[in-house]
Amino acid sequence: MIDGLESGGGFSLVEHPMSPRVLAAPLHRHAREDEYSFVLEGSVGALLGDEVLVGKPGDLIFKPRNQWHTFWNAGDTPARILEIISPAGFEQFFRELDDLGGVTKADPATLGALCQRYSLEMKPESIPELVARFGVRVPGERVACWAPS
Repeated sequence: MIDGLESGGGFSLVEHPMSPRVLAAPLHRHAREDEYSFVLEGSVGALLGDEVLVGKPGDLIFKPRNQWHTFWNAGDTPARILEIISPAGFEQFFRELDDLGGVTKADPATLGALCQRYSLEMKPESIPELVARFGVRVPGERVACWAPS
């Protein structure tokens, strides 16, 4: 909705629609960005370190850089969030991922290189536990992503 060019690099604003009971991502953390998720519609769950939150319309969920986190649609109806990402730049990750055909179609090595370029670590092995723990599903296939050695 707003990218870094429009904000002078200070932030970007991205809308994330989510189908019912769907996990948005495996556990992950950003080295460079803070994220603020404003719930517009539905019920959005978030795991922030060891803390579990459920946001309703009007709630703001803060996901600071360097904190392992994930989020999902915690309800049986569609959910939408506006995500403020600060500083800007990470919005380009979504564009590049879309150009690769999305997570389920991207070559794992190419996806890993994309994650590394954006200083994004993912734990794809967290998916089965998250699915079982929060009663969600994951559309598409699980893929590997970059993690520092």
